[in-house]
Amino acid sequence: MVLSETATGTDVSVHSTFASRYVRASLPRFRMPENSIPKEAAYQIINDELMLDGNPRLNLASFVTTWMEPECDKLIMAAINKNYVDMDEYPVTTELQNRCVNMIAHLFNAPLEDGEPAVGVGTVGSSEAIMLAGLAFKRKWQNRRKEQGLPFDKPNIVTGANVQVCWEKFARYFEVELKEVKLRDDYYVMDPELAVEMVDENTICVAAILGSTLNGEFEDVKRLNDLLEQKNKETGWETPIHVDAASGGFIAPFLYPDLVWDFRLPLVKSINVSGHKYGLVYAGIGWSIWRSKEDLPEELIFHINYLGADQPTFTLNFSKGSSQVIAQYYQLIRLGYEGYKNVMENCRDNMLVLKEGLEKTDRFKIVSKDNGVPLVAFTLKDSSHFNEFQVSDFLRRFGWIVPAYTMPPDAQHVTVLRVVIREDFSRTLAERLVLDVQKVLHELELLPARVVSNTTVTPNGEVVDNNVKVKKSELETQREITMVWKKFVMERRKMNEKMNGVC
Repeated sequence: MVLSETATGTDVSVHSTFASRYVRASLPRFRMPENSIPKEAAYQIINDELMLDGNPRLNLASFVTTWMEPECDKLIMAAINKNYVDMDEYPVTTELQNRCVNMIAHLFNAPLEDGEPAVGVGTVGSSEAIMLAGLAFKRKWQNRRKEQGLPFDKPNIVTGANVQVCWEKFARYFEVELKEVKLRDDYYVMDPELAVEMVDENTICVAAILGSTLNGEFEDVKRLNDLLEQKNKETGWETPIHVDAASGGFIAPFLYPDLVWDFRLPLVKSINVSGHKYGLVYAGIGWSIWRSKEDLPEELIFHINYLGADQPTFTLNFSKGSSQVIAQYYQLIRLGYEGYKNVMENCRDNMLVLKEGLEKTDRFKIVSKDNGVPLVAFTLKDSSHFNEFQVSDFLRRFGWIVPAYTMPPDAQHVTVLRVVIREDFSRTLAERLVLDVQKVLHELELLPARVVSNTTVTPNGEVVDNNVKVKKSELETQREITMVWKKFVMERRKMNEKMNGVC
């Protein structure tokens, strides 16, 4: 109910929002309105428009957590007004952050003595965590080069072409050359041998991915460590490794505890992980963990006292909410090792159900691995009549958001669909998705053929237009489909560029 008033102010009465004048007026989109409106009306209008958003639970494109227990939701809302950066004012929240850092460091087998605190920091996400780790590598490399009297103006990082865009951002923002190992058919992650070949004296680190965004595969960090150790020994360099474990950092310790990828490898100096992915927390939390204090240059840490006490800080962001830190601590103590293991096993089992269902259609080739991030990446065996972009678009009619994308160089000719299996994706939903995929395939197979004018002349000279359906050649069909979808994608990108801000 809202308090409604006519323009003259003579009729003041209580009406429902939908009986008021506010729902028949178009709200400003780009300028702040001159007048206020009742809070109930503002809420209702915005809530109604948000109904047009996709359902987060059905957004199978995202790795980000979309469900948490109600008890944790309450903790989040209770802390929504706390600014985490004010450590002196909120010492308990700071303590919880430090506990999370230590728990995660031990999970990643950091070589800590009894009672020795771990070195790490909570971030807004893995993008910030990677920026901080990259800056630490760059500064250590520069300091070492200065001490040796060598040039330090051309740093580079070696990665695979499958890295997330945040690595490209780091390279561009902080003036570091990004040297990418190209992909190839049926090998969609960084090849350790090729990566080490690209390492030179200006390489500040090699970045390995534990859970590629493209197909969920874990890169072979141990093989990379062994090869790089040998090259360092031969050259006298000290090239280290960073592990981007944004997706896999909360998976490998529970599903594959014998897999050696973390601080058990001597060249791994830092690891980032997303708490808001398989750390099972809502969006807005990541972690950057260093092997030891020596791996984080002291000059990168700032000390401030204008919030009440001396506070060390190493972040790109200053103010940020406390809720996600508290939520991460809740999950760690609530679930424990047993709980996380159960969640990850459920995700893997439901991933296998979906994979087997898609394989039974005999229309797809699976390009993901069973022993990585629980996701299914797949491509059409035959895309002559319709392509992956159309499958993705048709699935939206059933509510599913399944992304279609092309692989990076040199596998850009491969188009992939990807379904990420999160904690809240049950076996029932997996089976439902398979049924809907089958419906989509059937609909696409029935796409009408082109209708053309087929003109003939009868023996008596009469012209007849038969309007018969003529089936296009496979090559012609594929060309038209490709052109249409390229145009569609480009138009959508232009629209997003016009309407979206930088985020």
